[in-house]
Amino acid sequence: MHELSSRRRRRTSVGTGTVALSLGLCLCAGQLVAASPAAAVTATVAPVTASAAAAKITPQIATKASTRSLAWGSTLKVTAKVIDPATGQVAKGTVRLQGWSNGAWRTWDTDTVKGGAVTLTAKPTKTVWVRTLFTGTGYNQQATNKMKVTVRASGAKVLAEAKKHKGALYLFGAAGPKRFDCSGFTKYVYKKAAGKSLPHKANSQQKYGKSVSRSNKKVGDLIIFRNGSYGYHAGIYAGNGYVYDSPHSGARVGKHKIWNNNYVVRRLVA
Repeated sequence: MHELSSRRRRRTSVGTGTVALSLGLCLCAGQLVAASPAAAVTATVAPVTASAAAAKITPQIATKASTRSLAWGSTLKVTAKVIDPATGQVAKGTVRLQGWSNGAWRTWDTDTVKGGAVTLTAKPTKTVWVRTLFTGTGYNQQATNKMKVTVRASGAKVLAEAKKHKGALYLFGAAGPKRFDCSGFTKYVYKKAAGKSLPHKANSQQKYGKSVSRSNKKVGDLIIFRNGSYGYHAGIYAGNGYVYDSPHSGARVGKHKIWNNNYVVRRLVA
C-alpha cells in the first residue's frame, strides 16, 4: 500500500513538471517560477530606416516648334526650357525630341540642359506626332503634350523617289514599278511621292501643274521636252542642268544632261 502511494506521487510530480514547462514555467525546489520572457518567446523586429528618401520634383517644360507644317526634307527645330518650380532656376538633365512611330515613341535627338534652353532638330519624312521628354537626377520624368507636325510633299521628295528607280529598264507603255517609259516614269514618281495623278502621255502632262520659267526651275519640277509645241518626252529636274528620266528603248532610268533647250517646266509641288 505504501509502495503504491509512492508511485502515484512520482507520476503526479512528472505530470506537473511537464505542464509547467509547457506553460513557460520552471519548477525549482518545489516552487513554480516564471521563465524569462526571452526564453519563452523569440520575436523578429524589422529595422527602422534612418530617413525616408527625398521626394522628387516635377519640372516645368516650355517648348516651341519652328513650324507645325514643313516641306519634306526640311528641318524641324524644337526649343525646350526646363524649370525647377522649387527654385525657379533651370533644371539640369537631358531632353529628348521624340516622334510617334509604329506604336512607340522614338528618340530623334538628345541634348543636355546646362544653363538655359536647348534646341533639338529632326527631319520627319511624314506627318507625325512629336513631343519632348525630360529626365534628370532628383526629378520626375516629364513629357510635354504631343503636337502634330504636318509634312508636305516637296521637290526634294519627288527627286528622292525618282532616284529609287535608277537602273530600271525602259519599256514602251510601262508605268512601273519595275519598268517604265518616259511618261510612265514621271506618272509613277509623282503619284508615289506627292499623290499627284498624271496622264500617261508626255504631251498631256505639260498641261498639269504651274508653269515656271526655265530660269526659275527647281529640283523636282516636271520637264517636258517638245518638238515645236508638242511634248514628246518627260523627265524630273535633278538640278544643275540634269534630269532623271527613262530615255528610250535599251536605256535605263538615270540622271542625264538636258540636251534640248525646247522644253517647258511645270511645278506640281511647292
